[in-house]
Amino acid sequence: MFKCAIVGASGGRARGHADAFRFVSRGKLVAVSSRNREKLDGFADEFGIEHRYTEYREMFEKQKPDLVFVNTPPDVRLEVIEAADAAGIPALIIEKPLAIEGEDFRAIRAYTKAASPTGPKIAINHQLHFHPRRQFLQKLVREGGIGEILFVEASSGMNLAYQGTHSLQAISAFLPDHRPVSVFGQVSGADGLADTPKKHFAPDESLASIKYLDADGGSVDAVLRCGANAPRVGDGPINTHKRIAVYGTDGSVRWSMWSWQSLVRGKRDGGEHLYPEEDVRGQAAMTEAMFDWIDDANVVHPLNIESALRDCNIILGLYESALGRRVVELPVEPGDGLVGRLRSVLKQNP
Repeated sequence: MFKCAIVGASGGRARGHADAFRFVSRGKLVAVSSRNREKLDGFADEFGIEHRYTEYREMFEKQKPDLVFVNTPPDVRLEVIEAADAAGIPALIIEKPLAIEGEDFRAIRAYTKAASPTGPKIAINHQLHFHPRRQFLQKLVREGGIGEILFVEASSGMNLAYQGTHSLQAISAFLPDHRPVSVFGQVSGADGLADTPKKHFAPDESLASIKYLDADGGSVDAVLRCGANAPRVGDGPINTHKRIAVYGTDGSVRWSMWSWQSLVRGKRDGGEHLYPEEDVRGQAAMTEAMFDWIDDANVVHPLNIESALRDCNIILGLYESALGRRVVELPVEPGDGLVGRLRSVLKQNP
């Protein structure tokens, strides 16, 4: 039985991790840490977690967990990764987004590259990848059900930092054999760039055209929209307005937080699903996939750090594209102070 722990007891994702253990067969949630004692005790009492700490390093040392869920602001991600590495923690699942600034991206990339292969195995918490219906549609596309992929569109009702990375990861999930080679982006609105405790900085709206290539040089274009410019789907709160559509030579698939459709060689299928039911099972499956990776280094988690760094690089390239009014080749070496530069430009030209 794998010992699991949570760093950070605030927010919906911490609750999502804990609740998912109803469906996790190979792990037990044994410890949680939070600097806020009241939240810590309330969370631990609700989910029956015995060991509780106000300092996560003490938790690492005393509990020696196999897997840690990291729910912290983006600007302290690297600090926790370094502490986990020093404590010999085998694996981490880190809340999205992985990084906000180019400086954070470069530092995490450099550290994890230097720490590999002995450092902790790291995945990013994009649990939508493991929603049962998403898994079905991803397998359908992967096995050629809609023929050769021609075009992808994805969107999120919230901005890139809060929910947009889910939609970007969805593009990658349906294009597992492709790599991003360029991005052309536009952004607007500075409200999401205001300083908050969560440090989830992003423009209010973003639009990007991303080009992907496969090993044979075949190209697929994808369009990503995040914010008020994205379509609304379903009747749920704004964080559930995520969707993706994939078009091929023989059909198409569409997925949202509340429904799905497929068109395969003239045959239509589809229906509705409940996000909460899909989400708790997706969260559990994501955790079980990390146990597989801990057991066997060859069974790499699909949400691994390399894929997360690639998607993060697309976002940073999108920002550089918007600021420079040009197509940006990927991967890009992002400049410093992207958030400050975006804030300055968008406040002057909202």
